[in-house]
Amino acid sequence: MTDTQQASSSSHSAHASQPISPELRRWVAEQMAAGHSNTALRQSMRDAGWMQDAIDAALGPAAVAAAPAQPAAAAAPAEPRTKMPGPLLEGSPLYVDAGDRQVQVLLTMKHPRVVVFGDLLSDEECEGLIAGARERLARSLTVETKTGGEALNVDRTSDGMFFTRGESPLVQRVEERIARLLHWPVEFGEGLQILRYAPGAQYRPHYDYFDPAEPGTPTILRRGGQRLATLVIYLQEPGQGGGTTFPDVGLEVAPRRGTGVFFSYDRPDPSTRTLHGGAPVLAGEKWVATKWLREREFA
Repeated sequence: MTDTQQASSSSHSAHASQPISPELRRWVAEQMAAGHSNTALRQSMRDAGWMQDAIDAALGPAAVAAAPAQPAAAAAPAEPRTKMPGPLLEGSPLYVDAGDRQVQVLLTMKHPRVVVFGDLLSDEECEGLIAGARERLARSLTVETKTGGEALNVDRTSDGMFFTRGESPLVQRVEERIARLLHWPVEFGEGLQILRYAPGAQYRPHYDYFDPAEPGTPTILRRGGQRLATLVIYLQEPGQGGGTTFPDVGLEVAPRRGTGVFFSYDRPDPSTRTLHGGAPVLAGEKWVATKWLREREFA
């Protein structure tokens, strides 16, 4: 399930206030088949910001029984890539070199591949990105894998904008730091996206890769191939809430300013366990910068 499939699905529960897509039902069925209890799944969905009526609809016996069969391609996932973006963490370093800055390593996880970086951006850099983006914000869109275009998504309630690569000295400096940190060329990255989450805003659990089974995916992939990794950097802390959640593993990263959350997915498949979301902001505003990395030059 990509970051757009939930919105494009027309399968909604008649009683749920949040849309229940076929992909979510499939995910529920997979988790139960893997031995996860109904109670554990309910807690994971609550932690990720789902409302009780939507949880009941998604986890009821009828919903699980109605889960669509996996397409043939999903039954045999693509082989994992061997060359991937990511930091060099041999020897368990406390700091890694990002060129113009030594960045802290706060947390690492192997499956899913998650690394949390501290002190990735300075306060001044965070403020500069916010100031440059503020006047250009609009309701956030998501890539629409049904068509290859973009669309509003009810699961994403932030405002956002994109900087073009190298648009300003600050953007260029941040991009070069990310490229050095993750050992991936600047040209293989999408433009830096800035998002603002007001109180109540969230991004429900989704995947960032593009589903190969969707009809619009070939069009999307022409601009740089598949997404391989995501880096989310917190620019402004909310007063409460707003963490980045990974429901499959029960992980939530607090949105501390200057901290970055990196995760990679070596194939476009749920087996990467990179289902993630932005928990609702309960007080204040959360600002983030997101960098998506592609398999080849993004034009």
